[in-house]
Amino acid sequence: MAEGQFVAYYRVSTARQGRSGLGLEAQQSAVRQYLNGGNWEMVAEFTEIESGKRHENRPKLAEAMRICRLRGAKLVIAKLDRLARNVHFISGLREGGVRFVAADVPDANDMTVNILAAVAENEAKVISARTKAALQAAKAKGTKLGGDRGNLPGVAKAGAEASVAARRRKASVRLADLAPVIEDIRAGGAVSLRQIATELNVRGIPTARGGMWSAVQVRRIVEPAAPIRAAG
Repeated sequence: MAEGQFVAYYRVSTARQGRSGLGLEAQQSAVRQYLNGGNWEMVAEFTEIESGKRHENRPKLAEAMRICRLRGAKLVIAKLDRLARNVHFISGLREGGVRFVAADVPDANDMTVNILAAVAENEAKVISARTKAALQAAKAKGTKLGGDRGNLPGVAKAGAEASVAARRRKASVRLADLAPVIEDIRAGGAVSLRQIATELNVRGIPTARGGMWSAVQVRRIVEPAAPIRAAG
């Protein structure tokens, strides 16, 4: 039984299919059948008209994923096979932290990503094994191998820097997702931090930690771009 918020993503190959509903209606029906009977909310629905030659240009998918990140919603698609073959889609889900489910194979969301991750991990192990074999061969020939392999503080520093970089990338994506929403709120007449926070809460968009917005939290988002009055 489906629970929570969902964003639906449909894809048709031609504009004609999009206008006629050919293929689209079947996808919509599959999604509705999957969600039927659950305590769920459809936040938004997107239909991509994509030819077979354009695998990377998916603006509707990008928008659907943005809404998923903002609302903490799950992306629902009708058929896994139409999207799972696209590397851009899979990598975008993993890097963007978007959860998804396919109506035809409900249990394949985590499974598919894990399989792809396992393949990548195996490739890394193969490369590592080849590198070690090459180093051992070089050592056997009397080649002096350099590098400070005992510099544990250096390793720890590199790990910490990578963690900071990952957090910065995540924060950057979050800011990019919020920017058009805040712009729309401003266009509607909200000019203070408090008003923007209120409107974000009304729209059901949580903070990065899943809580409610306050004027202080909005300030952290908008001040680098433009000053806004704190009163209101």
